[in-house]
Amino acid sequence: MERWNAGVIPYAQMGYYAPDYVPKDTDVLCAFRITPQPGVPPEEAGAAVAGESSTATWTVVWTDRLTAYEHYQAKCYRVDPVPGRDGEYIAYIAYDIDLFEEGSIANLTSSIIGNVFGFKALKALRLEDMRIPLAYVKTFQGPPHGIVMEREYLNKYGRPLLGATTKPKLGLSARNYGRVVYEALRGGLDFTKDDENINSQPFMRWRDRYLFTMEAVNRAVERTGEIKGHYLNVTAATMEDMYERAEFAKELGSVIIMADLTVGYTALQSMSRWARNNGVILHLHRAGHGTYTRQKTHGVSFRVIAKWCRLIGVDHIHAGTVVGKLEGDPSMVRGYYDSLRGAQVPANLAHGLYFDQDWGSMPGTMPVASGGIHAGQMHQLLHYLGEDVVLQFGGGTIGHPMGIAAGATANRVAVEAMIKARNEGRDFLGEGERILAEAAKHCQPLQQALDTWGDITFNYESTDTPDVVATPTA
Repeated sequence: MERWNAGVIPYAQMGYYAPDYVPKDTDVLCAFRITPQPGVPPEEAGAAVAGESSTATWTVVWTDRLTAYEHYQAKCYRVDPVPGRDGEYIAYIAYDIDLFEEGSIANLTSSIIGNVFGFKALKALRLEDMRIPLAYVKTFQGPPHGIVMEREYLNKYGRPLLGATTKPKLGLSARNYGRVVYEALRGGLDFTKDDENINSQPFMRWRDRYLFTMEAVNRAVERTGEIKGHYLNVTAATMEDMYERAEFAKELGSVIIMADLTVGYTALQSMSRWARNNGVILHLHRAGHGTYTRQKTHGVSFRVIAKWCRLIGVDHIHAGTVVGKLEGDPSMVRGYYDSLRGAQVPANLAHGLYFDQDWGSMPGTMPVASGGIHAGQMHQLLHYLGEDVVLQFGGGTIGHPMGIAAGATANRVAVEAMIKARNEGRDFLGEGERILAEAAKHCQPLQQALDTWGDITFNYESTDTPDVVATPTA
């Protein structure tokens, strides 16, 4: 059948499968995990994804000839079977940069994932990774401040930052909420935070929470002589409400605000612009991401969300703990952290990274580790996550048997002991338990933390794991 004959012809025949195509440096590249329906060749499935996420529809349309259609067609240029997983393939697709509006994650995502995930010819579809060309990266401003500037704002260097989510996250009055914040900060934490679902409910309206929280922050700063912060959640029903809350937080002297991923990409990009203009750190809680990032065969990998959010411009984002209660394979989490912090990030299939990624001079986003972590894991956290990370011990601070301030002290002593051991050249991962035990001899709160949680682990098999494993060489 001729390309321009009326009727339905295969996507591959319409030019959306191009195995000889060599991607340009300015192309946006995507790696999709495709699971075709029985009888659908993988090359045709890949071509269908390319077509339906760019210019194609289900039948030939003559109006294509009014455009430079070959320029605007996405091209599936490679299809590889996934090792050990029958019926699954990785389809590599190239999109010309002209298909996307500059500096707009809303447009990028509407194009790449907007319609194709419901396509009947596919049993399942997952966006595994993207290469954002430097030419397109440069159309975004990225994080309002970034890792280096945040450390300069806070005057804190050489160790992970420490935080805690106020618990219980729902039900406290504003004054009692502030009491929790004060105790945690005076005990040694750098940050406390609102959780994702604390906004402005009947038991505690947002303005009251901000007032009592910032009173607590300021008292802790005065007592300790350190810069402290509380992530005041500005998530709300409308952008007008979000701006009102952010402005009030700034008036009260907060160094940081937060928003939830559920507000949407446009709202986040708007808040990023506000944070940059007002000199306030922006924390992002990835609320809701697990609904589409966790499953192996369908959805969007979190490494892609991480890249989008770095472009959007957030200073913090929750990105996994490895050893906590939430999903997080060690190799995959390392890929997330590299994508958030690195300048030039090489492809590494063992970490789930399918493409080299050049971020140019865009600042890094600080990853945040939270969910079921405690002082007894400090050596593992430092080993897996490094020092440019916020470690958030909610239950591991507020649940301490000696009280909230003691829980904060335990975490601060544990991280400083581990950093000291690392700086002395010790094998802090192998000697981790011994290092903590030595520090606990001089710190009763740390000893109590180790006695309470030292044996607590969350050893469940991750649902999202690499398809390849690095083979050691002699």
